[in-house]
Amino acid sequence: MSIAVVIEDEPDIRLLLTDVLEQAGFTVHSVGTGAEGIELVRAHDPVVTTLDISMPGMDGFETAKRIRAFSSTYLLMLTARSDEIDALQGLQSGADDYITKPFRPREVRARVEAMLRRPRSMQGDAVSPAPTPLQDAHTTEEPAEASIEHRGLSVLPEMRLAHVDGEAVDLTRSEFDILLELLESAGRVVSKTQLALAVRGERGMSSDFISEHDRRAIEVHVANLRRKIGESPSEPRWIETVRGIGYRRTV
Repeated sequence: MSIAVVIEDEPDIRLLLTDVLEQAGFTVHSVGTGAEGIELVRAHDPVVTTLDISMPGMDGFETAKRIRAFSSTYLLMLTARSDEIDALQGLQSGADDYITKPFRPREVRARVEAMLRRPRSMQGDAVSPAPTPLQDAHTTEEPAEASIEHRGLSVLPEMRLAHVDGEAVDLTRSEFDILLELLESAGRVVSKTQLALAVRGERGMSSDFISEHDRRAIEVHVANLRRKIGESPSEPRWIETVRGIGYRRTV
Protein backbone atom coordinates (compact mmCIF):
# COMPACT_ATOMS: atom_id res chain seq x y z
CA MET A 1 0.00 0.00 0.00
CA SER A 2 1.25 3.52 -0.81
CA ILE A 3 2.41 5.72 2.06
CA ALA A 4 1.57 9.37 2.77
CA VAL A 5 2.89 11.74 5.42
CA VAL A 6 0.87 14.61 6.92
CA ILE A 7 2.81 17.45 8.58
CA GLU A 8 0.29 19.74 10.25
CA ASP A 9 0.28 21.38 13.68
CA GLU A 10 -3.52 21.76 14.00
CA PRO A 11 -4.93 18.43 15.29
CA ASP A 12 -8.35 18.79 13.60
CA ILE A 13 -6.85 19.49 10.19
CA ARG A 14 -4.24 16.76 10.69
CA LEU A 15 -7.05 14.27 11.37
CA LEU A 16 -9.07 15.50 8.38
CA LEU A 17 -6.11 15.14 6.00
CA THR A 18 -5.37 11.69 7.41
CA ASP A 19 -8.97 10.61 6.76
CA VAL A 20 -8.92 11.99 3.19
CA LEU A 21 -5.69 10.21 2.32
CA GLU A 22 -6.72 6.94 3.99
CA GLN A 23 -9.95 6.99 1.97
CA ALA A 24 -7.76 7.41 -1.13
CA GLY A 25 -5.95 4.19 -0.23
CA PHE A 26 -2.84 5.48 1.57
CA THR A 27 -1.25 4.32 4.78
CA VAL A 28 -0.82 7.64 6.59
CA HIS A 29 1.75 8.78 9.16
CA SER A 30 1.13 12.21 10.71
CA VAL A 31 3.03 14.63 12.95
CA GLY A 32 2.73 18.21 14.16
CA THR A 33 6.18 19.71 13.52
CA GLY A 34 8.53 20.15 10.60
CA ALA A 35 11.44 18.41 12.30
CA GLU A 36 9.33 15.31 13.05
CA GLY A 37 7.95 15.42 9.51
CA ILE A 38 11.42 15.34 7.97
CA GLU A 39 12.24 12.22 9.98
CA LEU A 40 8.97 10.54 8.93
CA VAL A 41 9.68 11.23 5.26
CA ARG A 42 13.21 9.90 5.67
CA ALA A 43 11.96 6.75 7.40
CA HIS A 44 8.98 5.89 5.15
CA ASP A 45 9.76 7.42 1.71
CA PRO A 46 6.13 8.46 1.15
CA VAL A 47 4.62 8.96 -2.28
CA VAL A 48 2.75 12.08 -1.06
CA THR A 49 3.46 14.55 1.74
CA THR A 50 1.14 17.36 2.82
CA LEU A 51 2.87 20.23 4.55
CA ASP A 52 1.48 23.22 6.45
CA ILE A 53 3.31 26.53 6.01
CA SER A 54 2.59 28.09 9.41
CA MET A 55 4.02 25.78 12.05
CA PRO A 56 5.81 26.57 15.30
CA GLY A 57 9.59 26.32 15.10
CA MET A 58 10.61 25.24 11.61
CA ASP A 59 8.05 26.57 9.11
CA GLY A 60 6.81 24.79 6.01
CA PHE A 61 9.19 26.58 3.65
CA GLU A 62 12.30 25.39 5.47
CA THR A 63 10.81 21.95 6.01
CA ALA A 64 10.12 21.62 2.27
CA LYS A 65 13.69 22.59 1.38
CA ARG A 66 15.12 19.99 3.76
CA ILE A 67 12.79 17.27 2.48
CA ARG A 68 13.67 18.11 -1.12
CA ALA A 69 17.36 17.59 -0.32
CA PHE A 70 16.80 13.83 -0.06
CA SER A 71 13.29 12.93 -1.24
CA SER A 72 11.20 13.06 -4.42
CA THR A 73 7.89 12.76 -2.53
CA TYR A 74 5.06 14.79 -4.00
CA LEU A 75 4.74 17.87 -1.78
CA LEU A 76 1.33 19.52 -1.37
CA MET A 77 1.71 22.70 0.67
CA LEU A 78 -1.20 24.06 2.74
CA THR A 79 -1.46 27.72 3.65
CA ALA A 80 -4.00 29.99 5.31
CA ARG A 81 -2.59 32.83 3.22
CA SER A 82 -3.44 33.21 -0.47
CA ASP A 83 -0.88 35.92 -1.33
CA GLU A 84 1.07 35.15 -4.50
CA ILE A 85 4.36 35.75 -2.66
CA ASP A 86 3.52 32.85 -0.33
CA ALA A 87 2.73 30.62 -3.29
CA LEU A 88 5.96 31.65 -4.99
CA GLN A 89 8.03 30.96 -1.88
CA GLY A 90 6.34 27.59 -1.39
CA LEU A 91 6.96 26.46 -4.96
CA GLN A 92 10.55 27.73 -4.81
CA SER A 93 11.00 25.61 -1.67
CA GLY A 94 10.18 22.50 -3.71
CA ALA A 95 6.40 22.09 -3.38
CA ASP A 96 4.60 20.53 -6.35
CA ASP A 97 1.34 22.33 -5.62
CA TYR A 98 -0.32 24.39 -2.91
CA ILE A 99 -3.83 24.75 -1.57
CA THR A 100 -5.31 27.45 0.66
CA LYS A 101 -7.28 26.97 3.86
CA PRO A 102 -10.15 26.47 4.33
CA PHE A 103 -10.25 23.67 1.77
CA ARG A 104 -12.72 20.98 0.76
CA PRO A 105 -11.61 17.37 1.29
CA ARG A 106 -12.45 16.46 -2.31
CA GLU A 107 -10.21 19.29 -3.51
CA VAL A 108 -7.26 17.80 -1.61
CA ARG A 109 -7.99 14.37 -3.05
CA ALA A 110 -8.32 15.77 -6.58
CA ARG A 111 -4.95 17.51 -6.34
CA VAL A 112 -3.26 14.41 -4.97
CA GLU A 113 -4.75 12.30 -7.76
CA ALA A 114 -3.54 14.85 -10.32
CA MET A 115 0.01 14.70 -8.94
CA LEU A 116 0.00 10.91 -9.08
CA ARG A 117 -0.67 11.02 -12.81
CA ARG A 118 2.72 12.68 -13.35
CA PRO A 119 6.18 11.06 -13.27
CA ARG A 120 7.64 11.02 -9.75
CA SER A 121 11.31 11.08 -10.80
CA MET A 122 13.00 14.26 -12.04
CA GLN A 123 16.60 15.32 -12.63
CA GLY A 124 17.99 16.62 -9.38
CA ASP A 125 15.77 14.36 -7.26
CA ALA A 126 17.83 12.72 -4.56
CA VAL A 127 15.93 9.44 -4.86
CA SER A 128 16.07 7.61 -8.18
CA PRO A 129 13.99 4.58 -9.14
CA ALA A 130 15.78 1.26 -8.79
CA PRO A 131 17.01 -0.24 -12.07
CA THR A 132 14.79 -2.89 -13.61
CA PRO A 133 16.08 -6.38 -14.43
CA LEU A 134 16.15 -5.39 -18.08
CA GLN A 135 18.35 -2.42 -17.26
CA ASP A 136 20.72 -4.64 -15.30
CA ALA A 137 21.00 -7.20 -18.07
CA HIS A 138 23.54 -6.88 -20.86
CA THR A 139 21.05 -6.15 -23.60
CA THR A 140 21.32 -4.15 -26.77
CA GLU A 141 21.18 -0.44 -26.04
CA GLU A 142 18.06 1.40 -27.14
CA PRO A 143 18.37 4.27 -29.62
CA ALA A 144 19.13 7.62 -28.00
CA GLU A 145 16.04 9.72 -27.34
CA ALA A 146 15.51 12.63 -29.70
CA SER A 147 15.61 16.01 -27.98
CA ILE A 148 13.38 19.03 -28.60
CA GLU A 149 15.54 22.12 -29.16
CA HIS A 150 14.93 25.84 -29.52
CA ARG A 151 17.56 28.59 -29.42
CA GLY A 152 20.00 26.62 -27.25
CA LEU A 153 17.29 25.27 -24.95
CA SER A 154 16.77 21.50 -25.21
CA VAL A 155 14.65 18.92 -23.41
CA LEU A 156 14.58 15.13 -23.43
CA PRO A 157 10.91 14.33 -22.74
CA GLU A 158 11.24 10.68 -21.68
CA MET A 159 14.31 11.25 -19.49
CA ARG A 160 12.81 14.56 -18.31
CA LEU A 161 16.07 16.44 -18.66
CA ALA A 162 16.51 20.08 -19.65
CA HIS A 163 19.66 21.94 -20.78
CA VAL A 164 20.40 25.57 -21.59
CA ASP A 165 23.43 26.04 -23.84
CA GLY A 166 24.65 22.60 -22.80
CA GLU A 167 24.25 23.21 -19.05
CA ALA A 168 21.75 21.08 -17.10
CA VAL A 169 18.85 22.95 -15.47
CA ASP A 170 17.21 21.56 -12.33
CA LEU A 171 13.43 21.90 -12.83
CA THR A 172 10.48 20.73 -10.78
CA ARG A 173 7.92 18.42 -12.36
CA SER A 174 5.51 21.30 -12.98
CA GLU A 175 8.18 23.54 -14.50
CA PHE A 176 9.31 20.76 -16.83
CA ASP A 177 5.74 19.99 -17.92
CA ILE A 178 5.14 23.67 -18.72
CA LEU A 179 8.40 24.00 -20.62
CA LEU A 180 7.70 20.87 -22.67
CA GLU A 181 4.17 22.03 -23.48
CA LEU A 182 5.47 25.39 -24.73
CA LEU A 183 8.33 23.92 -26.75
CA GLU A 184 5.92 21.51 -28.43
CA SER A 185 3.42 24.27 -29.21
CA ALA A 186 5.29 25.40 -32.37
CA GLY A 187 4.61 29.04 -31.57
CA ARG A 188 0.85 28.81 -30.97
CA VAL A 189 -0.53 30.50 -27.87
CA VAL A 190 -0.98 28.15 -24.91
CA SER A 191 -3.49 29.42 -22.35
CA LYS A 192 -2.97 29.23 -18.60
CA THR A 193 -5.91 26.82 -18.48
CA GLN A 194 -4.21 24.50 -20.99
CA LEU A 195 -0.98 24.63 -19.00
CA ALA A 196 -2.86 23.89 -15.76
CA LEU A 197 -4.42 20.83 -17.37
CA ALA A 198 -1.01 19.69 -18.65
CA VAL A 199 0.51 20.08 -15.17
CA ARG A 200 -2.34 18.04 -13.70
CA GLY A 201 -1.89 15.31 -16.31
CA GLU A 202 -5.27 16.10 -17.84
CA ARG A 203 -4.25 17.39 -21.28
CA GLY A 204 -7.27 17.46 -23.59
CA MET A 205 -9.79 17.00 -20.76
CA SER A 206 -12.53 19.38 -19.61
CA SER A 207 -11.42 22.68 -18.10
CA ASP A 208 -14.51 22.96 -15.87
CA PHE A 209 -12.50 22.38 -12.70
CA ILE A 210 -9.61 24.78 -13.40
CA SER A 211 -9.86 27.59 -10.87
CA GLU A 212 -8.30 31.01 -10.55
CA HIS A 213 -5.99 29.39 -8.01
CA ASP A 214 -4.73 27.03 -10.73
CA ARG A 215 -4.08 29.92 -13.12
CA ARG A 216 -2.19 31.87 -10.45
CA ALA A 217 -0.10 28.77 -9.77
CA ILE A 218 0.84 28.62 -13.47
CA GLU A 219 2.04 32.24 -13.32
CA VAL A 220 4.22 31.34 -10.34
CA HIS A 221 5.60 28.23 -12.06
CA VAL A 222 6.41 30.22 -15.21
CA ALA A 223 8.17 32.90 -13.13
CA ASN A 224 10.29 30.18 -11.45
CA LEU A 225 10.97 28.52 -14.81
CA ARG A 226 12.15 31.79 -16.34
CA ARG A 227 14.43 32.46 -13.39
CA LYS A 228 16.04 29.02 -13.65
CA ILE A 229 16.67 29.13 -17.40
CA GLY A 230 17.88 32.75 -17.30
CA GLU A 231 14.96 34.20 -19.24
CA SER A 232 14.10 37.92 -19.23
CA PRO A 233 10.32 38.50 -19.50
CA SER A 234 10.98 41.89 -21.14
CA GLU A 235 13.40 40.45 -23.72
CA PRO A 236 12.31 36.80 -24.04
CA ARG A 237 14.59 34.30 -25.70
CA TRP A 238 12.21 31.35 -25.32
CA ILE A 239 8.88 32.23 -23.67
CA GLU A 240 6.66 35.17 -24.62
CA THR A 241 3.75 36.34 -22.44
CA VAL A 242 0.47 36.83 -24.28
CA ARG A 243 -1.24 39.27 -21.94
CA GLY A 244 -4.57 38.10 -20.60
CA ILE A 245 -4.31 34.67 -22.23
CA GLY A 246 -1.11 32.72 -21.58
CA TYR A 247 2.27 32.10 -23.19
CA ARG A 248 3.90 30.95 -26.40
CA ARG A 249 7.29 29.84 -27.64
CA THR A 250 9.28 32.55 -29.36
CA VAL A 251 9.70 32.33 -33.11
